[in-house]
Amino acid sequence: MSVQRRGRRMDAARNPVQQLPWIQPRLTLEPSRILSDDHIEAIHRQSMKVLEEIGMDILLPEAREILARAGARVEGERVRIGRDIIEEALKTPPAEFTFHARNPAHSLHIGGNWIVFAPVGGPPNCSDLDRGRRPGTLEDAGNFVKLSQFFNTIHTAGGASVDALDVHASIRHLHITRNKMRYSDKVPFVYATGRARLFDGLEIVRLARGISHEQMLREPSAYTVINTNSPLKLDAPMAMGIIEMARLNQICVVTPFTLLGAMAPVTVAGAIVLQNAEALAGLALSQLSNPGAPFVYGGFTSNVDMKSGAPAFGTPEYMKSCIIGGQMARRYKLPYRTSSTNAANSVDAQAAYETVFSLWGAIMGGGNFIQHSAGWMEGGLVASYEKFAVDIDLLQMVQEFLKPVVVDDDSMAFSAMEEVGPGGHFFGAKHTLQLYATAFYQPLISDWRSFPNWEAAGSPTAEKKANALWKQALAEYAEPYMDPAAAEAIDLFVARRIREGGEATDF
Repeated sequence: MSVQRRGRRMDAARNPVQQLPWIQPRLTLEPSRILSDDHIEAIHRQSMKVLEEIGMDILLPEAREILARAGARVEGERVRIGRDIIEEALKTPPAEFTFHARNPAHSLHIGGNWIVFAPVGGPPNCSDLDRGRRPGTLEDAGNFVKLSQFFNTIHTAGGASVDALDVHASIRHLHITRNKMRYSDKVPFVYATGRARLFDGLEIVRLARGISHEQMLREPSAYTVINTNSPLKLDAPMAMGIIEMARLNQICVVTPFTLLGAMAPVTVAGAIVLQNAEALAGLALSQLSNPGAPFVYGGFTSNVDMKSGAPAFGTPEYMKSCIIGGQMARRYKLPYRTSSTNAANSVDAQAAYETVFSLWGAIMGGGNFIQHSAGWMEGGLVASYEKFAVDIDLLQMVQEFLKPVVVDDDSMAFSAMEEVGPGGHFFGAKHTLQLYATAFYQPLISDWRSFPNWEAAGSPTAEKKANALWKQALAEYAEPYMDPAAAEAIDLFVARRIREGGEATDF
């Protein structure tokens, strides 16, 4: 059945956004190395020492019981995990696996040299030039899903790119997840901040795919991100998320949030040891719950502004940590999650250079799953519509950069040089005329006109062009087809769970 085209405006249809086609990029370069193999092994050994001698506080009794049965020493909430447990856990997770979307054309390869760009996720606020900075709404959350679906260089439907604060927390996840599956046919995120939220999200994903429970057990169809409570603590909802996602063979991305000088030692090496210890503890819990469950090693290590205590992103320390984190993940043969971030408060030069710096660290660190690739602002407190559009241009440039350079008789262009000869130019050469239309990347935001031509066009700035781009993208957006029976089943499920109260909250 053909894809439905809903809400498409005629003005957008006449001049559509000229974006790159859908592909999943691969790292065609050797990933960067900052540390030697000996240094990586030293960090591994120190991480084992942290887990064995200091241990982690794990607040979920079931998680402590699982680790205790494997031989961990449990004293109250403190769990000390032996290196034998970690080494055994490292034998079972897949180095690469397929992430199944409800549209098979949007299924993804996770691991190896494959790259996934995921949009911003989690901010309570959003912003745009027209309405300014404000609390996120369900409409805003839906708009970011639509933008993630529309732009081909974004590979997932995202989490809640901005939270829907106009919906009560007990049922918010139901509305957001239903809209996510309705507005996008790319791979989804599910919440693990409560057992009901997790199982509700997974059921909506299953209904959207129209598959049995048994098929979903065979085919990872959703992911969640587990943030440890650094330093060395794992709360009950996050531990539950690791266990249940593993049992159901869904994708668990364990990501310690380790800020140098705050929740981690002030040195990069010390922070990486802490990050690594916490990630490996999550791995052990995952694999003890279901050996072979898909697991992604996450790193989110940066520093703070020591004058104010505020998190800093896109820093030299962040870039180093991205690359070292990739070295650790490759040492364990695990897919690697990292992020593209910044700490800027407006879509300005700081937002641009910090994002480029962090994204390049993520790419050259060998990142397989790059979160917050479009729209992240204010250190994660804001999802920006304009920043989302600017980041799309940046991601497309990276995607083009990663394409291999073709070297053959035609590309080496001897005939063109023979035609032009010494002292000529190639504008009118046959080779140029054959290839000029697709020879170079054509930007969505960057403006290459001369100053007089740019000024004559009204001196458009990147932020204003981005404002026009995201609006045009929403105008052109078309809701992907979903089987009516699946849509009805989701609506009935959501209505029932709303009547039942969703996830119990304290407010």
